Amino acid sequence: MPAATTKTGLIAITEKEWAKLTRLIEALPETDASRPDAEGTTIKDVLAHRAHWIGLFFQWLEEGAGGGPVEMPDHGVKWNQLKPYNAALRETYAGLSWDEARAWLSAQHRRLLDWITAASDDTLYGGPMPGGTGWTTGRYAEASGPSHYRSAAKFIRASLRVGDGPGA
Repeated sequence: MPAATTKTGLIAITEKEWAKLTRLIEALPETDASRPDAEGTTIKDVLAHRAHWIGLFFQWLEEGAGGGPVEMPDHGVKWNQLKPYNAALRETYAGLSWDEARAWLSAQHRRLLDWITAASDDTLYGGPMPGGTGWTTGRYAEASGPSHYRSAAKFIRASLRVGDGPGA
């Protein structure tokens, strides 16, 4: 699927992918959302991870706007360290309840959508994000929101099909 190139397109894909994800999780009980798959990851972990990454997007925006260095993906973390970084995130957020993880992701989604709605096409797609690696700000917003919603939904559907996740 090609990335959005306009504010209207970004809003549409953000709302579309959010709707798909929320349909999957709205009736899912905590017992199922907290059951680890074969690799030890739960649906709750995946939602907390997505909420965290939307927060990183806003961190990057703030650092870029301040003119200082933007540490991507996070302070002291390089892109080739994502696997241990994401494992540490699972540990950090392990104590969240299912309701807390869903509420956090919902709040971060609303924050992202509100920001996109208030931004101009030029802010989103007029050039590279300050401090970024060459992508536009809109592309980073898409990667942090709807692309992550899509992969979370894929994880949930796979867990439901395989039987080693929810409903097993």
